[in-house]
Amino acid sequence: MSAPKPHSTRLLCAPVVQRDGRWWLVSRTGTIPATDPAFTQALDRFSMAVAAADRAVAELQIRQEAMSAIEDGGRR
Repeated sequence: MSAPKPHSTRLLCAPVVQRDGRWWLVSRTGTIPATDPAFTQALDRFSMAVAAADRAVAELQIRQEAMSAIEDGGRR
């Protein structure tokens, strides 16, 4: 049985990644953990805001597609 893969999320194009609930600063030469509480809290808030924006955009796209289908009489 293989070990579970660690949960990892990159934050947009920023040089940070969240791995197993911990933020890491990433560069070509390696990674180091982000340990400043104020900085990691800001990353948490920004990450949540980006996720909320992604969900809102996805919902708008679904609504737009539904409206287009209704306007086209259901023909696509």
